[in-house]
Amino acid sequence: MRDDILATLVAEARTRADLLDPEQLADEARNHRPRGFSAALAADTPAVIAEIKRRSPSKGPLDPDLDPVDLATRYLRGGASAISILTEPKHFHGSEKDLRAVRDAVDLPVLRKDFIVDPVQVVESAAIGADAVLAIVAGLDDEALRAVIAAADDHGLDTLVEVHDAREIDRASRAGARIVGVNARNLRTFQVDLELVVTLRDQLGFADVTVAESGIQNREDVDKVTDAGYHAVLIGETLVRSADPEGTLHDLLTPVSPAP
Repeated sequence: MRDDILATLVAEARTRADLLDPEQLADEARNHRPRGFSAALAADTPAVIAEIKRRSPSKGPLDPDLDPVDLATRYLRGGASAISILTEPKHFHGSEKDLRAVRDAVDLPVLRKDFIVDPVQVVESAAIGADAVLAIVAGLDDEALRAVIAAADDHGLDTLVEVHDAREIDRASRAGARIVGVNARNLRTFQVDLELVVTLRDQLGFADVTVAESGIQNREDVDKVTDAGYHAVLIGETLVRSADPEGTLHDLLTPVSPAP
């Protein structure tokens, strides 16, 4: 997304964070037992993080009337290793309610995909049942990035640290990131470049788990990034727009047969 859109989303996330009650959230978070997002991704190659989202700033409406529990159940049957849920309300039309409902319905680990800018949002994420949070390097300074990762560690959550270029990879490394996702979508032009994702993989030797994000449409795309060394792929639009998300996911996980 463009710098102005990202800045708006980060500012709105900050406003929401300032309204949270840390003590109440800490009480609610104490009983949370994370399911192990990182371990689930490391156990399968390729692992798919299947995403639930109604819309995006770059694509507009995807499926405004989707049922998150029904979709999550289809993802589970299709072979997903984890589920990503957009909880940002204004631009993605997500909610905490979606995350809570999905976590109650399926036993897969759940990533809260939102604009996390403050450690209090990490506590909130644990309180609503998330197993991992997203930290977008482009939207955080170094101090905030380290603080989010540390807060997640303190609450037993994993952090998917999202990067877009070599400079952000260096920042993620210095911040102590262990799960790194390279987003193929350029934030300024919205163009998708899987070749860039492949090229950047060699710079992720510090990461325990690596994720290719955006632009995965078929098994050939999955093979391209896993052959480069990625452990997992995060897939949203392809699955949300599919008339048969379970079947589409199965196809994405089925190796392409060699030509006779």
